[in-house]
Amino acid sequence: MNSLRAKILTRPIHRWAKKALPALSQTESEALTAGEVWWEAELFSGNPDWSKLLDVKTPQLSVEEQLFFDGPCQELCGMIDDWKINQIDGDLPAEVWQFLRDNKFFGMIIPKSHGGLGFSAFAHSEIVRYISTRSVAAAVTVMVPNSLGPGELLHQFGTDEQKDYWLPRLADGRELPAFGLTSAEAGSDASAMVDEGVICKGHWDGEEVLGIRLNWAKRYITLSPVCTVLGLAFKLRDPDALLGNEEGLGITCALVPTGLDGVETGRRHLPSSTMFMNGPTTGKDVFIPLDYIIGGPEFAGKGWMMLMSALAAGRGISLPSMGCAAIAYSAHTTGAYARIREQFNLPIGKFGGVQARMGRLAADAYAMDAARHLTCAGLDEGRALSVISAIMKAHATFKMREAINDAMDVHSGKAVIDGPSNYLLPLYRAVPIGITVEGANIVTRSLIIFGQGSIRAHPHMLDNILALQEFDPHKSLEMFDKSFWAHVGHTTMTLFRAWGRAWTGGRFAPAPDAGKATPIYRQLARWSAAYALTADFAFLTLGGELKRKEMISGRMGDILSEMYILSAALKRWEDEGRQNADLPVLEYAAAAGLKRVQAALDEVINNLPARWAAWILKFFTLPGSTVAGPSDQLAAICSDLIFEPSATRNRITGQLFKGANGDALQVLNDCYPKVIDMAPVMKRLRDAKKSPEEALEAGLLDDAEWANLKEMKSLVDKVVAVDEYSPDEFADLYRNPTAIGNQSSDERAIEAAE
Repeated sequence: MNSLRAKILTRPIHRWAKKALPALSQTESEALTAGEVWWEAELFSGNPDWSKLLDVKTPQLSVEEQLFFDGPCQELCGMIDDWKINQIDGDLPAEVWQFLRDNKFFGMIIPKSHGGLGFSAFAHSEIVRYISTRSVAAAVTVMVPNSLGPGELLHQFGTDEQKDYWLPRLADGRELPAFGLTSAEAGSDASAMVDEGVICKGHWDGEEVLGIRLNWAKRYITLSPVCTVLGLAFKLRDPDALLGNEEGLGITCALVPTGLDGVETGRRHLPSSTMFMNGPTTGKDVFIPLDYIIGGPEFAGKGWMMLMSALAAGRGISLPSMGCAAIAYSAHTTGAYARIREQFNLPIGKFGGVQARMGRLAADAYAMDAARHLTCAGLDEGRALSVISAIMKAHATFKMREAINDAMDVHSGKAVIDGPSNYLLPLYRAVPIGITVEGANIVTRSLIIFGQGSIRAHPHMLDNILALQEFDPHKSLEMFDKSFWAHVGHTTMTLFRAWGRAWTGGRFAPAPDAGKATPIYRQLARWSAAYALTADFAFLTLGGELKRKEMISGRMGDILSEMYILSAALKRWEDEGRQNADLPVLEYAAAAGLKRVQAALDEVINNLPARWAAWILKFFTLPGSTVAGPSDQLAAICSDLIFEPSATRNRITGQLFKGANGDALQVLNDCYPKVIDMAPVMKRLRDAKKSPEEALEAGLLDDAEWANLKEMKSLVDKVVAVDEYSPDEFADLYRNPTAIGNQSSDERAIEAAE
């Protein structure tokens, strides 16, 4: 440490910073230090090293994973009737539950050494994505045991004895898990939960043992109505000092078999009319031995750290996979429907208003799936990507909502009428679920992405905070002197970097030789520098108040998220061999994403309380400089990429369930190529101004063309049709006893478990 510098300059700054930074709670400290940073740190640095991005290994399915995807995964989707699940039965069929157990769908993340499939994050994501295009209820049923819950926590933190007993039973479905985190009083603030465990002595298997007396009331717990073992988060107390001298031990995670006295499960919530198993659970004076704490007694009070670590994988895979499925599904079905459906003798996909929606759908499907691939690649490197997982959860579900709204608008009345023919409404109903669960998006966007990301991804901020939190004053000053002046050097470099790139339009910003995509790298590097500088000025002027300026932190989180998604799209274009036909969707994603970055940065600067800082930032970053966004011509080109069949359309939409047993989705997919094939014949009829019957009589059609036209017309009629019911049918549907239930939820839970 430079003692003179520390004494004259650093000491007063250190004293001021100590007062400005509020003391971090244990929950905040554990959240900040959970997980690790990766590519987002490069974006936050203001000078991303593109080689680190391009060197990331492209995720691929192994032979075993591909066989599972082509076999049990496809077979499962063929067994499902989503309308029947949601509107008639209120549950997955018993044979589907058994199929899931028999094929170890609940054990995808469990290692082979403990009886699971041991699949990669990418395989897990691909399977959940595919099932989501068939049935949200089935996808949620599969994703939850493989996400945050007993399986993930046991895998990461369980004792050998716990792993050896529980993991094989979870893998083959003998035990069905749920995880109880959300309390009525706590919601997103898990630290406020009142669910409690008290260290005491009790009887277990006829012996007196040291254990925990539990009382809880949880809600929104997926699989709770049918689970056999509950992972439970609660606050642990030791009032009689049976473990040590500390009474309040903190949040703890334990396994609770649901057959124990005092445990109540079985009642169901009805989540947005999507019939996966979800409900409340309560426990009154439930006793478990101390070694039912996940990880054993030494992990008492470490539950929040465990949750933050485990949540990174689940949040980065499950809901992003469902969100990406919905976006791609919307692009696929809307492109086909807009080609089939005609108005004024023209496919509706040729109208500009429709093309605006379809162009956005194509670009979002491409970019968000690229981000999913990149995230899975990071997770498969063994990284706990807490910030990126938050980005993916929030923005995949935000984009899901936007995409389904676009699809609904294009389909119009077809998407409004409920029934088996409506292949969009089940996903539309599921949007609020994705937006809300695993951390409500408002909280994730406003507090977590930038709040955690700004500290973890910034090159020096965490070091500053750790220095200020150090109890020993001499050591604190020494640590702060080192980190603070490194921070000053970084900010100075960032200021000149942002200035140069802003005033030259990013033309000389570093970029790899990426052909036609090179300018996009340069623009992203330009805005990365502007973002990094703005973040430093926000820290400087707001200090600890920044975490309460949620509108500012939300916009800063949006910028980081947009840069991550766009960099993933660039990575995808490179990985797929720089497909020239795909360049329009990359350019659209870049134009739209950079426009949102500029707008958000402009709003941040305009709302900084310190106006002197705002004027400096405006001069050095030029946030109001015009980023045009996608042109109308580019939107029309991207729209055509999902309007007409092509290899690009297939890459944009990826692998989707295409329908079965003559359902509405299969009819759409059968009709689409038929309409394409018959387009020359239809043009001949229009040019001749004759009906098919007149053309046949005049010899303009041969018998084969006539037969194909009839088949096409029949399919088109089915595609544009909507469901209708007789009064008796409607009354039967309305009185359907399974929607709310003449049969009790307990009885249904028993049936499902069996």
